[in-house]
Amino acid sequence: MKPIIYQLFPRTFTNSNETRKHNGSREENGCGKFEDITAKGLSALSDLGVTHVWYTGVIRHATAERNNPAITKGKAGSPYAITDYYDVDPDLAVDESKRMAEFEGLVRRTHKAGLKVIMDFVPNHVSREYKSVCKPRGVRDLGRDDNTDWAFSPLNNFYYLPGEAFSPAFPVEGYSEFPAKVTGNDCFSAHPTKDDWYETAKLNYGVHYQGGMEKQFDPIPSTWTKMLDILHFWARKGIDVFRVDMAEMVPVEFFAWAFRRLRTFFPDVQFIGECYKPELYRTYLAAGFDYLYDKAGMYEYLRGVTSKSWPAEGITAQWQAVDDIRDRMLYFLENHDEQRIASGFFCGSGRAAEPAMIVAATLGTNPVLVYAGQELGETGMYAEGFSGMDGRSSIFDYWGIESLQAWVNHGHFDGKHLSKEQKELRAFYKNLLTLARDNKAVTDGLMYDLEYAQGEGFDKHEQYAYIRKYGDETLLFVLNFKDRQVDVNVRIPQEAFDYLGQAEWEQAKATDLLTGKKYKSLQLKHDTPVTLSLPAWTGVALRIEEARTKRYKLKL
Repeated sequence: MKPIIYQLFPRTFTNSNETRKHNGSREENGCGKFEDITAKGLSALSDLGVTHVWYTGVIRHATAERNNPAITKGKAGSPYAITDYYDVDPDLAVDESKRMAEFEGLVRRTHKAGLKVIMDFVPNHVSREYKSVCKPRGVRDLGRDDNTDWAFSPLNNFYYLPGEAFSPAFPVEGYSEFPAKVTGNDCFSAHPTKDDWYETAKLNYGVHYQGGMEKQFDPIPSTWTKMLDILHFWARKGIDVFRVDMAEMVPVEFFAWAFRRLRTFFPDVQFIGECYKPELYRTYLAAGFDYLYDKAGMYEYLRGVTSKSWPAEGITAQWQAVDDIRDRMLYFLENHDEQRIASGFFCGSGRAAEPAMIVAATLGTNPVLVYAGQELGETGMYAEGFSGMDGRSSIFDYWGIESLQAWVNHGHFDGKHLSKEQKELRAFYKNLLTLARDNKAVTDGLMYDLEYAQGEGFDKHEQYAYIRKYGDETLLFVLNFKDRQVDVNVRIPQEAFDYLGQAEWEQAKATDLLTGKKYKSLQLKHDTPVTLSLPAWTGVALRIEEARTKRYKLKL
């Protein structure tokens, strides 16, 4: 199955509060709940073409209300500054005392809707105020047994700066830490800046950073066993996939050790790694990751083609660079870390990225991710509070997202208040994602890149073409990244027919699976280009069908 992942923050996904006060509190700006994500809403996601839902910000993390605001980013706090690995965010519960039961109910509803559950696993760092009150009996808290006189020891869960008090390069009131812990982004200073992950403390997996990166893994470091126990805890809750935050900052040896042990009891559990270093891709996949982000390659390039006029023909080099592991690379155009497509920082229009999204969803058999609101053209152009106007939907603030509110419509999930343009964009995503989920040529088929074979009548800077094939199903994809309508001549070389095991067709009919448009007569021959007219910023996915031979009865 090709995973079609929908990432959402329960905090904002169903929040119907329209106040949107700058730096507003939970009471002022509202907060979505687990129970608001109903069977009806999950059915609507399945209908969109989704197979997996990534619930972001579930684990209990620091907030300005419950923790020291001086070391908390925003009123709602960073979902990656975990304060208790064994708890869920109380903000997301209708009844805080039953918050875990409410989350477990969401997991059951998601599975009943035929969808799999993805949850974050944050192994590299925790909140500076980490303290688990919900840990199971017998579990020793992180740092509880540390010797804080040691800067480093594999017996410690944290790294320390002995003799130095935590004193960031900006005022902090009401919080003290002595000795200072090393900051989550590998900042070995007691004076992190606001550009550092100052609200977090780095976890120690037995790598001696200040000792030549020496690895002390024998005996197994304390942090390893504690983090494996956390994975077991959530796997028992029914989590199907863990999205591993900043995997590249944790030694790969830990993952190989932990995954092997976890899969003894949960053989089907999967892991998606956030890794931005291509030189590490194969090492982390060999350790047991199922999929890795392809941010450094395909994401950056598709963004460049869409908004910076990079040549479309360069897409070929991106998939070729990871061809041996391409089916394990996660493609996306948006997530919580990236700027919204429709923002003024990307390309200002959700429609302008349609050809790039077609590539992301259909070029390979690998997974594709859609971020909640992307399918509606969400702009992210707010200054919510801690997060200034940066083209992203804030992960640090309580907020109501207008496009999602228009679609959710107070729990009806019917899109009643969407604009005509938003409805059209969502229809495009529905057609694309269901094609990517259900069509065997996309989920399991061969891919032949046609770009190299193009000549006169095809602008390689602005157009891209490829074929997907499985059995008798043949799909021709032709994309136009240009801001105006064009006529395109697409050549299919003899090598393509040979590779795909496809005979040339003197005459064929075709249907664009993205729009339903019919093509009555197309020639698919190595010496005859296919001529198509493509509107601005769009593409076609032509299902090719051989035309039937007409039979005539002879009249006497």
